[in-house]
Amino acid sequence: MRAGADRASGADPGPARLDPAAVERYSRQLVLREVGERGQLRLRAASVAIVGCGALGSPAALYLAAAGVGRLTLIDDDAVSLDNLPRQPLHDEGALGAGKAQSAARRLSLLNGAVQCRALRRRLVPDNAGALLAGHDCIVDGSDNFPTKFLVNDVALALGVPAVIGGVLAFRGQVLVVAPGGPCYRCLFGEPPPVGRVGSCRTAGVLGALAGIIGSLQAMEALKLLLGIGRPLAGRVQEYEALSGRWRQVPFPRAAGCPACGGHSR
Repeated sequence: MRAGADRASGADPGPARLDPAAVERYSRQLVLREVGERGQLRLRAASVAIVGCGALGSPAALYLAAAGVGRLTLIDDDAVSLDNLPRQPLHDEGALGAGKAQSAARRLSLLNGAVQCRALRRRLVPDNAGALLAGHDCIVDGSDNFPTKFLVNDVALALGVPAVIGGVLAFRGQVLVVAPGGPCYRCLFGEPPPVGRVGSCRTAGVLGALAGIIGSLQAMEALKLLLGIGRPLAGRVQEYEALSGRWRQVPFPRAAGCPACGGHSR
């Protein structure tokens, strides 16, 4: 659903009321005035695509499934390795060698059996991105490379679907929301940097707890969008520097002539 919409695209809304087990499970959410039963039903009818089931996708997927989002599409072409485990708590030692998407689906089904998980061991590329991301109400980008983040940005705008894009490196992290019409990821960063120009977590390192903070914030932004509440981080990038504990929010405008959102109406 778009922010403020009442129905998720193509999702079976199910019964018009929550059953007693659901009322008990989601009781702490239901008492929130901004959620209530109506909001919980909206989450149950919602569909979210998660690109990358690693350091950022792990906490994001766990919290979206725990919150009762009805359908999750998990997209990742990588396999679980031992060096993933310090920062990817969605997986465990028993999943070593398995596809991350499949491992994620298994874990999420144990957390909340009411959530439908579709596991795709695929890499998001220009030839398949439109088809894989279409039909969702929100996209959460947890990828670890700039080409994929720019691709998610561009396809989300073309589909008219909000995207929550996060990034971590060493002790710094950031989150922003790309809403239909922009401003967007390209407005902030222009073009993907040349390969090797910017360090990666493999070369520069990252502390796993930082990814947990940023991925959880991505889940929070996605839930706000699905529920149509609060003020999403659209046109603002939220930055966090872990060593000092400092948060900083920086607004940014839509860039004139942006090739991704410049031609879209607000």
